Amino acid sequence: MMAPRRARAVEAGVDLRDHLIGAAARLIARRGTGGLTVREIAREAEVATGVLYNHFADKEELLALGLHGHVRAAEADLPPLPADDEEVGRALLAYTRRALDLHLAIVPAFANLAPEVLERFTALGNPAAGGQGLRDQLAAFLRRRQEAGDVAAGAPVEAVATMIIGACHEVTLRAPAVVPEGFADDLVTIVLGGIQVR
Repeated sequence: MMAPRRARAVEAGVDLRDHLIGAAARLIARRGTGGLTVREIAREAEVATGVLYNHFADKEELLALGLHGHVRAAEADLPPLPADDEEVGRALLAYTRRALDLHLAIVPAFANLAPEVLERFTALGNPAAGGQGLRDQLAAFLRRRQEAGDVAAGAPVEAVATMIIGACHEVTLRAPAVVPEGFADDLVTIVLGGIQVR
């Protein structure tokens, strides 16, 4: 009875492995990873449970790939990163708002995540950004602007990037996750005071 469902996914021109990862990503987006079962993923994908084990070493691999797919989809829904010639304050505000929006979309999916799934997820990196996460992208932007003379020569850009992304992460970990009014503007104002060329 399940064989036709498997064939239907393949006949539609969809790679079955990608179809299964997509099903896991959709479930993770809706309900997170905590307690997610192979049976639920198989039901979402409309395949027999055993099919999943033909394509993945174990449940943890599938969950890591599904979580990775969920995060990539959330990133794809965000506005693009600012250009290198964007004024530093406006660029920092764009990075901060992106970090807040991204964290609001993905942090719930990490609740009750098994450590082995997190380890596998982390190993997947961010191929769309040359393996860099948002913190690394922000630090690279600040280094380029520092080299151009738009950020103070001695400013600790790595620490600045960590502080901004960390602050966004922290505020979205609260339950319920509500970003205070003006948070992004206030954070950027504080940071700019420490890195501006004088």
